[in-house]
Amino acid sequence: MKITMLGSAVAALKKAAAASPSTCASTHLLSRSYYSAGSYPERKVAILGAAGGIGQPLALLMKLNPFVSSLSLYDIANTPGVAADVSHINYPAQVAGYVGEEELGKALEGSDLVIIPAGVPRKPGMTRDDLFNINAGIVKSLCVAIAKYCPNALVNMISNPVNSTVPIAAEVFKKAGTYDEKKLFGVTTLDVVRAKTFYAGKAKVPVADVDVPVIGGHAGITILPLFSQATPKANLPDDDIEALTKRTQDGGTEVVEAKAGKGSATLSMAYAGAVFADACIKGLNGVPDIVECSFVQSSVTELPFFASQVKLGKNGVEKVYGLGLLSEFEKQGLEKLKPELKASIEKGIKFANQN
Repeated sequence: MKITMLGSAVAALKKAAAASPSTCASTHLLSRSYYSAGSYPERKVAILGAAGGIGQPLALLMKLNPFVSSLSLYDIANTPGVAADVSHINYPAQVAGYVGEEELGKALEGSDLVIIPAGVPRKPGMTRDDLFNINAGIVKSLCVAIAKYCPNALVNMISNPVNSTVPIAAEVFKKAGTYDEKKLFGVTTLDVVRAKTFYAGKAKVPVADVDVPVIGGHAGITILPLFSQATPKANLPDDDIEALTKRTQDGGTEVVEAKAGKGSATLSMAYAGAVFADACIKGLNGVPDIVECSFVQSSVTELPFFASQVKLGKNGVEKVYGLGLLSEFEKQGLEKLKPELKASIEKGIKFANQN
């Protein structure tokens, strides 16, 4: 029964790919036939925090990616079991598990892409900033190792608060002399995934056809979905747009509360992380016109880091797109988010330079 369900899901994705080849990477995540992996270079992907709530389903999804030839799973405990479990799946990637700081170098060496979901999850009543002191230290130590063992890898930051952990990573890489702004990404894809899902439900359109840019940051009011630019176009009333925006901003809290203190948004985050990783790998492989939203070094606003649509290529970021035309509601949201996002960025930079 489970095999039939997975087969149906893959078949549906293939059908969607055939119907609309220009849609974003998420449409083709599980499709073996979208591109022939055999015509592209071997790619090693490392997941740091692979035994955690996000890391385990993310490891599963990256094992299913036909572009991944080597999957390196690292955590402070339990990784051999996760690696053994995932390795039994009949997809080509070779899987290895690494445990503890002494094996971190081996996990990272030769990586083309490093994904970092490491850290503690949110609990009821916690904000992303409540996680800061713990996760900031974890991220900093991992980035020191990345700079040493795979300085040319693309880095996908999932660990929260992303608005601060990306600047921390940038400062660590600058100190090591390895910083390349084109290769550091804050993964905001879950905000896009949520915006698409919620918009499709309200507009009553097929979710596979929906695209919604999401700009700003990756926490609360810094998340700004641009529903005025959503496709297909739906003339939703202002109160619906405001409600959709609020729900997208509070999506993480919605899941934390629904799980009643027993988890956070692990499964949807793993999916979103796999979508963005897939886009990065396709960019590295020279697949044209790969565009996703991401929190990157940017000159789109006066802030040093900002999430907007980004074109991905062989060296990471090829182009950071502007914001386009905004509605009055979105213009107000943009101005509201800037002070909070600025403070989070500065908090990360200060942590990196003082610790």
